[in-house]
Amino acid sequence: LLTVEFIPKIYYSLGSEIFAGLAQEAVEACTLSIGVASKKVSKTASILDGLLFQIRHLLILREQLAPFEASFSFVDKELDFSHMRDHLLKILNGEASMLTLSASNALFQLMSKGAPTVRERQKDSKRELEEQLKSVCEAYIMTVTKQMVEPMLSFVTKVSAVRSAGSNQEKPLREQAFASVEKLRTAVARSSEALASELEDIVKLTSVYLPNASTRAVLFQPVRSNIAEAHSQIAQLLESDYNEADARQVSLLSSEQLEQVMDLLG
Repeated sequence: LLTVEFIPKIYYSLGSEIFAGLAQEAVEACTLSIGVASKKVSKTASILDGLLFQIRHLLILREQLAPFEASFSFVDKELDFSHMRDHLLKILNGEASMLTLSASNALFQLMSKGAPTVRERQKDSKRELEEQLKSVCEAYIMTVTKQMVEPMLSFVTKVSAVRSAGSNQEKPLREQAFASVEKLRTAVARSSEALASELEDIVKLTSVYLPNASTRAVLFQPVRSNIAEAHSQIAQLLESDYNEADARQVSLLSSEQLEQVMDLLG
């Protein structure tokens, strides 16, 4: 993030177009560096550490750019030599002759049609930063969700896939091998164990990287909704496809019990 420290120093010294170009490159370089560092953190610590590291530093970068009202967009221009390459390949492959005196002469064609063209590409470092931040936040949300309720989500996905395919419809769901009471009980038990033993540690780790409670709430709210939705889908299956004895054996957390567990998320 030291790269962007020069931005305030040049903000009032350069024209808006030059400033936009330099600032765009600086922000792009910082964003890439944060991504590289995040991968190293993921390898040495954990995937969640890497994601939280990236979220934290992207937020810092965004905060550092906030005071500047100038545009961070820039039109990047480059020469496209693809046409020249195609014509040269034709000459090398013997598909075009340099000896003919007609308009199909290879050199004439190269000079008239093979000239490079100018390609323009709009770059907006602030927009790209926001898109990157959104992507990493979504990755964090999905990672935590899977860590908590992946077995339940997998079970629901299998049920949906079988029903969509229309197979084994004549056989009750509870009697099918993949959806036996024992399989469902195991999926629910694994998810309940993860909620009981891992959620608190995840909340503590997130607090280390993101001390601001409102920032954490933005991440925790979707996680909370996803966990609640997974339990709701299992509850619906228990009600529609299993009996009361099965439900007691599965021992899905009640709404009140789940609410107590998720109080950790605020």
